[in-house]
Parts: sequence; C-alpha cells; structure tokens
Amino acid sequence: MGILGLSKLIADVAPSAVKENEIKNYFGRKVAVDASMSLYQFLVAVRQEGNMLMSADGETTSHLMGFFYRTIRMVENGIKPVYVFDGKPPTMKGGELAKRRERREEAQKALDVATEAGNVEEMDKFSRRLVKVTKTHTEEAKTLLKLMGIPFVEAPCEAEAQCAILAKSGKVYGVATEDMDALTFGTPILLRHLTFSEARKMPIKEFHLSKVLVELDVTQEEFIDMCILLGCDYCDSIKGIGPKRAIELIRNHKNIDDILKHIDKKKYPAPEDWPYEEARKLFLEPEVTDPKEIELKWTEPDEEGLVKYMCEEKGFSEDRIRNGSKKLAKARTSSTQGRLDSFFKVLPQPSSGNNKRKSNEKPGSAKKPKSGGGKFKKGR
Repeated sequence: MGILGLSKLIADVAPSAVKENEIKNYFGRKVAVDASMSLYQFLVAVRQEGNMLMSADGETTSHLMGFFYRTIRMVENGIKPVYVFDGKPPTMKGGELAKRRERREEAQKALDVATEAGNVEEMDKFSRRLVKVTKTHTEEAKTLLKLMGIPFVEAPCEAEAQCAILAKSGKVYGVATEDMDALTFGTPILLRHLTFSEARKMPIKEFHLSKVLVELDVTQEEFIDMCILLGCDYCDSIKGIGPKRAIELIRNHKNIDDILKHIDKKKYPAPEDWPYEEARKLFLEPEVTDPKEIELKWTEPDEEGLVKYMCEEKGFSEDRIRNGSKKLAKARTSSTQGRLDSFFKVLPQPSSGNNKRKSNEKPGSAKKPKSGGGKFKKGR
C-alpha cells in the first residue's frame, strides 16, 4: 500500500518537489529498483493485456518477460539498475498482510460469481486482484538477473528501506518504485513509472525529498509522523483525519504524541493500543544491510546461459533472447560519454534536522538550491 494519499498531497502542497523526466535523461545513473513491486507490475500488466505467458508445463513466465525487456530498456538508456528484493516482513506488517489475504478471498468469491455468469469484464477485474508475487517468481527473477549480469540485493526486511539506505549513502542516484514510503524511509530521490512499459507513454515522476520537506515545512521526523497519520502498512490511522488535516496537525503540534493530547478524541478516536511509536521506529531505524557491505557489480550477460534458461526451460524464442543479450552487451560496452557528475564523489545526505527552517523564517523564504543541486567532492 505504501502511504495512503501521499503522492496527491505532495502534488497539491509541494508541487515544486516533483518534476517529470524522460528515461534517456538518466543516462549514467545507478538506480535501486524495488524488485517485488516490479514483479507485481509485470504480472498484472500482462494479465490486463490478456496475454499471460506460460511455459510448456503450464507455469507463468510473464514476469520473466517483463524483467528481461524492461531491464534491457533501462540499460540501453544508460541506466545501471540494481534490483532489491524483500526479506522477511516486519512483525508489525502482519495486520496489513492479513487484510490483503481477506481481500484476495473476497476477490476469489467475486471471480467465481462472475465466471458462473460469464461476465468477462468482471472476471478480468477480479482475477487481477488475485495476482500475488510468489517465492518461485522471486527466485526465477534472481536467476534471470544473474544471467543478464545485473546485480541484485536481498534485503533483510523491507526492500524500500534497503533501497533508501543505498540512495542515502550515495551508492545509487535514486529509488525506482511505485510505493511512496521510500520517501518515508528517507530516500533523497524517488522515481515513479521508471519500469513502466514504453507503450504506456507515461513520463517518469521524480520526487525530491529535500524539497518536499521544505515545501511542507516539516523535518524528516515530522514527515514520518504525518505519513503514519495518512495511513501506512504498519498500523491503522485515526479515522476522520485526511491528508490536509494531517499536515495541519503536524505543523501545529510537531508529532503524534502532542496531537493526541490536543485533538477531540470523540471526533477523532485513535485506534485502541495504537502502535504508532513502533511504526515510527521502523521508519527511523529500519533493518537494513550496511551499504558498505554491498558491492554492486554489473557484468557481461551470459548469452548461452540465457538461451538455456529462457528458451529450453521457459519456452521463449531463441532469436529474441539472443538479440536481447546482444543489446545488453552492446549497451554495456558503449563508448558514449558519461555524465559530468560521474567524475565527482557525492557526499552523504545531510541529517534530516538540517531541512527544518529556522523558527523565525517565513514559509517560502528559503533560498532555492542552484540547478544541479547536491554537494560534490572532487575525486582523485
């Protein structure tokens, strides 16, 4: 789910924090990609197109097609993707996972009714709601990425949190995901629609956390509490408090603790035994692997290995797989000039406290950063 209504809130209140871009403008960038989100996208997309691919033994292979061709598209545009896979879900996410199971059960019942009635449109709608990323999908995607020479990271817990720490440490430029909670985990730059099909002609939306905080006039800690109020995967939110009310309360009271002391509890009843403090801690101190322990290495694709796996085992066309492998190899060895900022070392992001305006500073009076933002230290 991510954070309920956050993208719209940012678009309404902090529009300067979002810009639209084309994939070609990310040439030379390393990007952490939320692998589980990508898997889900690919499985749903092909189902919507009514073109679910199957191997000879009846196993779904649509996710492999998505990973293969969308990754090639990124690499051909000069992007160096690193996929990050989810680890174990935090204990607090159990409630959200239970809700998802209930929704799938309801969708299955509705699908059965639609099938009995022969309602094709309803059958398609509810079958999409039953799409689930399995362990098999995940392991197959990892096998494919190894053969393509694309690095991946297995997060100990949430993929978005691991992606965010990679971005904060300067290992990657930004995080590609549709889940807005990557910002709550502190990624400096969030990229939405990067893994979408080219046919959809949707520009990439680039969210800059530093500008979000300035425009909303909050610190990262206050932003986290606001996201909990909006609704996250770890706990329920307060009924009756929408996005505009949430930001107003955070600006006035700074944190949920003080909000609970001042709001009308009859009008805005907080959930019983509300674990917002634990949710806050999960965003502030997520379980992640130290980026210093992670080596990102892009290698030559194994063409023969790809043919054996994708063609002999999964039933894909050999010509298409060989052509794709050659595109990967060509893009990797391309002599096109790199980005200017690749000759500099990116300094770690400043602490979130530095994003807070001084108390006597009027909203909107903060100086705009010069184009190209970020501090760089000249490499040797």
